[in-house]
Amino acid sequence: MTAPRAPTEQSRERTVAGNDPALGRQTKSDESLVRREAARRRTFAVISHPDAGKSTLTEALALHAQVISEAGAVHGKAGRKGVVSDWLEMEKARGISITSAALQFAYGDSVINLLDTPGHSDFSEDTYRVLAAVDCAVMLLDAAKGLEPQTLKLFDVCRHRNIPVITFVNKWDRPGRAALELCDEISERISLRPMPLTWPVGEAGRFHGVLDRAEGDFIGFTRNASGAGRAGVVRMPPAEAAETVGDDWTQAGEESELLSVSGGDFDYEEFLQARATPVLFGSAVLNFGVKHLLDLLVELAPRPAPRPDVDGGARPLEAPFSAFVFKVQTGMDRAHRDQVAFARVCSGRFDRGMVVTHAASGRPFATKYAQQVFGQQRSTLDVAYPGDVIGLVNASNLRVGDTLYSGKPKVTFPGLPSFAPRHFATASAKDPSRAKQFRRGVEQLEQEGVVQVLRSDRRGEATPVLAAVGPMQFEVATDRLQNEFGVTILLNHLPYTVVRRLGDPSERRLIDGTSSEVLTRGDGAELALFTDDITLRLLLRRHPDVTLESLAGGV
Repeated sequence: MTAPRAPTEQSRERTVAGNDPALGRQTKSDESLVRREAARRRTFAVISHPDAGKSTLTEALALHAQVISEAGAVHGKAGRKGVVSDWLEMEKARGISITSAALQFAYGDSVINLLDTPGHSDFSEDTYRVLAAVDCAVMLLDAAKGLEPQTLKLFDVCRHRNIPVITFVNKWDRPGRAALELCDEISERISLRPMPLTWPVGEAGRFHGVLDRAEGDFIGFTRNASGAGRAGVVRMPPAEAAETVGDDWTQAGEESELLSVSGGDFDYEEFLQARATPVLFGSAVLNFGVKHLLDLLVELAPRPAPRPDVDGGARPLEAPFSAFVFKVQTGMDRAHRDQVAFARVCSGRFDRGMVVTHAASGRPFATKYAQQVFGQQRSTLDVAYPGDVIGLVNASNLRVGDTLYSGKPKVTFPGLPSFAPRHFATASAKDPSRAKQFRRGVEQLEQEGVVQVLRSDRRGEATPVLAAVGPMQFEVATDRLQNEFGVTILLNHLPYTVVRRLGDPSERRLIDGTSSEVLTRGDGAELALFTDDITLRLLLRRHPDVTLESLAGGV
């Protein structure tokens, strides 16, 4: 497929500059190098409902970029290995993504940064953090199910951040809905104008290939034995396709003409403004349509842009190095149980070994151990540019939302919001002799953002309250405390269903009671918990001046 032509590199290339890590100042040669490198970057994430095929698509993209020799399937069935990105035992057992993963690979003259994200709604807070680090998103739809609840929620995050979206309709090799019906759903439910670039030849479950709407040719595919390798592709002119495919080709052509009449042709500016979405059809498990997607990302996805700081300005790409932490993960290497902080480079050039400043504390931070991390696979990272993701190992002082920078002036990027938790439970060590390990484990999970940890003098350090967006977060916390710290915990679920931020700590005496209480989160926020809306309304009736604020619920 020939991807639509976006504006030339020269017309939309932004000024980028680097810094000399040895001298602490910028040089003209750095400016030229970083300008070229930043313009090559494409940083995106894949968003979807669970079981739409996100991890399988991630592996298929890596296969087509020749990063791996064989793509895995989520459950590794029929002799086919499991996906690399899902490495936790819970991920392998359940066939879902819980952790985030970052993969960088060269594709042609471009450098692709692919951020894999948790698909389950219980981990939407983690997905939100990842979406803060990308410039584009691929929305993956199941051909049979279309827009599902978690896809809608994640798309709302993209819309909130004005992230352009490319849509990939997956599993066309299985029975599903009509292509026109799926396009109508995109338009009607999320007000995003679909602009199909390929169109399926054959209904879902009887997939011959796709019509390349830009060229008018038929692109067919041949299956390989296991689906683990790249699908064979054959291109035919329209006349030959009509003879080979027959009525399905004719119907695809008629539907494509209907799309043109109804405004379904490609418009780059509409895509860039996140008002319209290019649409591709394919099958990740058969590795068909994946190359089309890669080509489209290279051609259309936005390049890195200056990132706003807390003062309302934008950190120029030509400024010295800066980055923000969007993910912290421990336990990826069980032999060392080290901690990795994933940071998105926002400006300048990163060189492994450079000493940067931790904005929150003002202290220096050494970057000797910088790596690229995908699942449990690691490689040393020596240089990075705007748009890249670096894994900083043994980063025990870094938290989600922290800023790192070099040179002057100081920069701090906005922190990432914590979602309003919906489930609460006290946690305690079943064996009191493991109290030290319990405290260390809970602190680690809090630092990573696996769960929110709430404390109070009333409950004490031995029984903190774990707060989660979804109940599966409790399962992850329980599993990791058991496997990584050797601690079996007891969970006692609490009846709270409503949470607000308390603006004035002196007012907590008005709230603490039998149906409500105030707890302190690790970031210092005072959270007021209520059993239900009635309890909250009664409090506000008695004390109308109490300062209670809503927390972010997803966007």
